[in-house]
Amino acid sequence: MHELGRMTPVEFATAPKIPLIVVLDNIRSGNNVGSVFRTSDAFRLEEVILGGITVKPPHRDIMKTALGADEHVAWSHYEDLMPALHILKEKGYKIASVEQVENSVSLEKWSPAADEKWCVVMGNEVAGVSDEVVSTSDICIEVPQFGSKHSLNIAVCTGMVFWQYMVQSGLKHLTATQ
Repeated sequence: MHELGRMTPVEFATAPKIPLIVVLDNIRSGNNVGSVFRTSDAFRLEEVILGGITVKPPHRDIMKTALGADEHVAWSHYEDLMPALHILKEKGYKIASVEQVENSVSLEKWSPAADEKWCVVMGNEVAGVSDEVVSTSDICIEVPQFGSKHSLNIAVCTGMVFWQYMVQSGLKHLTATQ
């Protein structure tokens, strides 16, 4: 890792984080959860919040795909996500649910400002983001798709949303705090 210039888990723990939190709303697959942990590490996100039935570390399926990221990326679990989302709003976070709903904004048009803190909610593999969470969101984001399927795997979709955030505001945070 030294040749790649990567942080150690200890360095990661003390490094400034991007003010982006990802919330997993009832994600069934531990492999998907592990992938989100690994992607959260790659983008140096602030936290992963696991909600409802979302599987929690330590879990063998998470370990398979997280490759240790679940051991140093901050995370918490809430049976009911609503109190956690209300606390985040009180702390100044805006909530973005990634869901195909009326009036959703296409991902490429989502442009969070560098001075904003965001929480992105990813929904269940079958049912999506719960209606209650959608109703408390400041915005709903939809990833454009051009094939016959109507959804993407949650891990793939999460990476796309993180990248859009980074392009719009996150890289400014890293440049200012590295």
